[in-house]
Amino acid sequence: MLNLNNKIAVVSGCGSIGRGFGNGRAISTLLARQGAKVFGTDINEEAGKNTANFIKEEGNDFTFYKVNMTNENDVKKIFEIIERKHKKIDILVNVVGQSEPGGPVEIDSPTWQKQFTLNLDTAYFCIKFVIPIMKKNSGGSIVNISSVAGLRYVGKPQVGYSASKAALIQMTKTTAVIEAKKNIRLNCVVPGLMHTPLVERLANKYADGDYTGFVKRRHDQVPMGKMGESWDVAYAVLFLCSDEAKYITGTEIIVDGGLTAATP
Repeated sequence: MLNLNNKIAVVSGCGSIGRGFGNGRAISTLLARQGAKVFGTDINEEAGKNTANFIKEEGNDFTFYKVNMTNENDVKKIFEIIERKHKKIDILVNVVGQSEPGGPVEIDSPTWQKQFTLNLDTAYFCIKFVIPIMKKNSGGSIVNISSVAGLRYVGKPQVGYSASKAALIQMTKTTAVIEAKKNIRLNCVVPGLMHTPLVERLANKYADGDYTGFVKRRHDQVPMGKMGESWDVAYAVLFLCSDEAKYITGTEIIVDGGLTAATP
């Protein structure tokens, strides 16, 4: 089960700073462990190379490209490179994203626009250029990483992030219907409160740097009593990428320890 041998996979936002595992690094590592040839992109070269070195040390196949995924031409070029090399792409996972605080009054217009650029446009560019490649072959699986913030208000004022992640879910559903007859499947994984290296940066944005208090508050919000891990997200992605999920499209897997079910 969950065998990805001979599959070509692309993961945007694959990097992680230091030894920790963000979602992109965990997803890239797991897909490679299952036999896929993985191509990862990140704007942060150090973060991307951390992921590349870890995966290669395990003896698995991974190639890193430094790419600004908000630049449509750069995204187009990287898909052309991968197609020339392997003639196909079977799997695309869009991880790039970022949260900025503020309601509609507090958030300025450039920040609002940047939230959509990072959280929505990057996925759109990748989908735009991978679908023609998948159509030339036998189809493929596209997984977009959204957020429970796109479904519920979960305690942080982040209107730009919430709106863009909600839009990502609907873009996924609509495109899934459009491409269904071509055997191109699109789904979302929707993480809740995850305990990744990003939490420290979020504590600086939303809790005046009170990391310990911020972590406790997040644990306490979750019905299961603790935040999830990047690996929880990665295993949901792996399932949706696999042949075992061949009849699943246009939907989402929520990975949140029961948070949205307990949030009105």
